[in-house]
Parts: sequence; C-alpha cells; structure tokens
Amino acid sequence: MTNELNAKLAQYGIDYAEAMERFGGNEALFVRLASKYANDPHFDRLETAMASGDTAAAEREAHSLKGVAGNLSFVRLYDLAARITDALRADDLDSARALMPELRESHEAVVEALAILQR
Repeated sequence: MTNELNAKLAQYGIDYAEAMERFGGNEALFVRLASKYANDPHFDRLETAMASGDTAAAEREAHSLKGVAGNLSFVRLYDLAARITDALRADDLDSARALMPELRESHEAVVEALAILQR
C-alpha cells in the first residue's frame, strides 16, 4: 500500500500501520475483515438504544463497537466508542449522547474509507 493511501486512511481515522502489525502484515486479511464492518450491526443498535434511553443495551453495543474498532485499528471510532462506554458505565447518559454526533461522523468516515480499501 502506498504512503499516499496510508495518509488517506489516516484522514478517515484508520491507523494502517497499526493494523498491519496486528494482522502480521497480511493486507488481504485486513481488507477482508475491515470490509465486513459496513454490515456490522453495533453502531445502529447503539443509536437505537441511545434514542430509547436503554442504557444497558447502549453500554453493551458501545462496548462491542469499541472492540470491533480496536481490532481493526479504526482509532478514532475506537476512542469515541470507549468514551461513550465509560460515560454509560458512569450512568452519564447525557455525556454519552453528546458524543453520538462525533461517533456517527467517525462511523461514516470509516464506511467511506472501506470503499477506498476495496479498490
């Protein structure tokens, strides 16, 4: 992968170098697994739980999203999901809700970046 593409992915919150360390340099495996994120249900479930005020479900989905993002080196998404998880564990629904627009933006950026990876 070119340095230009590495820099481009960084703009979308993806640490490609970290991903390659995590995946033992197997770019094809990373691309295959990262591409599955577009169909991952945790973000949508988190939004639904937050909208209904179901903090237990929201915490579970935020934690799951954090795990997926961390494993795929989606660093910005991971950071936001971790902050939302922490806020929900502290029973601070307002702080968690305040982070949701940023999380949505990061989620959308990752989905957009996946199209770049698949080229």
